Amino acid sequence: MHPLIEHLLTADTIITDGAWGTQLQARGLPIGACPDEWNLSHADRVQDVAAAYVAAGSRVILTNTFGANRVRLAEFGLADMTTKINQLGAAISKRAVAGTTTLVFASIGPTGKMLVAGDVTEDELRAAFTEQAQALKEGGADALVIETMAELEEAQIALAAAQTTGLPVVVSLTFDTGGRTMMGVSPDQAARHFTKAGADIIGSNCGNGIAAFIPICKELRAATNLPIWVKANAGQPEYADGKVVYRITPKEFAGHAPALRDAGANFIGGCCGTSPDHISAVAKSFKWP
Repeated sequence: MHPLIEHLLTADTIITDGAWGTQLQARGLPIGACPDEWNLSHADRVQDVAAAYVAAGSRVILTNTFGANRVRLAEFGLADMTTKINQLGAAISKRAVAGTTTLVFASIGPTGKMLVAGDVTEDELRAAFTEQAQALKEGGADALVIETMAELEEAQIALAAAQTTGLPVVVSLTFDTGGRTMMGVSPDQAARHFTKAGADIIGSNCGNGIAAFIPICKELRAATNLPIWVKANAGQPEYADGKVVYRITPKEFAGHAPALRDAGANFIGGCCGTSPDHISAVAKSFKWP
């Protein structure tokens, strides 16, 4: 186990952060705009999100780099800014944690292209993820999080690319209704595959409300001895008054956190629809900080 992860695990439960996209939108990011570009144009607002999670009790926060691989950035005409956007994304979160014990685990999301459909090649994925991972390390990231993955092959390529940095790597897949990814991968399959592939932490994020993560977490725990990472949504998204709404309150969200811990989760945070209030409630449920 990587020494950094081993050190973190001296704590009972590590509280991570919550959603970034909805928090940036609350600070003025237009729907459909590129969130990652804000590392260039609105660094102060990005840092405000990071700092809010630190204040809420997060011991690990992510970065505003979920879609900052070359393939996705090309859709916004920003491919040539890939390295800069990622370096700044890591540096912004590092500034937010300065003077605290909170660590920065930099976010690497999917490309949005499917290998199985021939939308992208393995070489293109490898180059994109390697470029992003190296830039995040240069920006000061303490670890890397490959998250919201559905395709086992894409996640594997991303893991191998991230491992070239020497940083610890989390691999987190999204298991939707039925407890499988949209490509049919089960938590058991994912845990066994990525344990063998050398991931440092294995987990799941997005896709479901927090209650649905308890059986997913149990299945992951039964298949691996690695630490388990869980970041659940604040329920399923609903449309109300022309906006996307998530109904699970901070109190309700935190009420499920002890069951997740008992199911084997070592890292607990939030994904879509969660806020610093959700994270603060979880932290208080574990009497942390």
